[in-house]
Amino acid sequence: QVQLVESGGGLVQAGGSLRLSCAASGRTFGRYGMGWFRQPPGKEREFVAAISWSGGVTYKADSVKGRFTISRDNAKNTVYLQMNSLKPEDTAVYYCALRPGGTVSYDYWGQGTQVTVSS
Repeated sequence: QVQLVESGGGLVQAGGSLRLSCAASGRTFGRYGMGWFRQPPGKEREFVAAISWSGGVTYKADSVKGRFTISRDNAKNTVYLQMNSLKPEDTAVYYCALRPGGTVSYDYWGQGTQVTVSS
């Protein structure tokens, strides 16, 4: 079983920054990939960013390119999302997810952390 626990959410003014963390524990399925997703109020969940096991490959949604950075520390089983230049439209519940090594789907999800950006 895998447990994912997010932290670092909160209320911030537009233009500010936050760093989200997601700690994985339990059976983490080898060389696993990690991703961040978000669900804005009244909308569907959407992809934000992803990172490979080595950290050498990352993907980001167009809406966050140039502002958000995903990184990971495998020694700590933790993935981070550094969010800069935040906008009100970034307001959402942010979820981290784990993709087991050798698979293409995110099978494990955290409980989510609220990020609210005020204008």
